Amino acid sequence: MNICGCLVHASAETASTVRHAIEALGGAEIHADGEDGRFVVVVEDTDTSLASELIMAIHQIPGVISVTLTYHHFEDLSQPVDCATPIMSEA
Repeated sequence: MNICGCLVHASAETASTVRHAIEALGGAEIHADGEDGRFVVVVEDTDTSLASELIMAIHQIPGVISVTLTYHHFEDLSQPVDCATPIMSEA
């Protein structure tokens, strides 16, 4: 599982077009937006695209000024989690 939080900044004039382009990407979801063309976007891996590929696709949308990675979480879901193992050992 690969989840990225991004701040996308678009020109105010193209914000609506940028919004529609981001919404059309599978694996990208807008969680908040501002009147000045800023969007809070969560991007995650899909069956067909890596999150990094989706972030690069957002960079290529006409009107996008910048995409800043603000949060990243990766978890290898193929590895079993042993809940019986303590996280911290006693000293």
